Amino acid sequence: QMQLVESGGGSVTAGDSLRLSCTAAGRTFSNWNMGWLRQAPGKEREFVAIINWSGTYTYYADSVKGRFTISRDNAKNTVYLQMNSLKVEDTAVYYCAARGSYVILTTRGYDYWGQGTQVTVSS
Repeated sequence: QMQLVESGGGSVTAGDSLRLSCTAAGRTFSNWNMGWLRQAPGKEREFVAIINWSGTYTYYADSVKGRFTISRDNAKNTVYLQMNSLKVEDTAVYYCAARGSYVILTTRGYDYWGQGTQVTVSS
């Protein structure tokens, strides 16, 4: 089992920045590809970004490309999501999740999920 704990969410104004963190325990973190996904009220969960096990490869949803940056520190068992130029439509619960294979643009196939952290962006 892998436990994932997100932090860093909050309420901000459009144009602000936030950095989410997700710390893992229980499995060898560096063996896992890590994703950030989000779910807005009344909407389906959607893919935000993914980073491969070594940090060499990343991929972003078009809606966040150029504004969000995913990164990881395997020595700290932590994956980050730096969110800049936040928009009202970025309001959602953000989840980090771990998967064995590097697959982009999907919310399926993740083996472990965190509990989520709320991000609220107001105008």
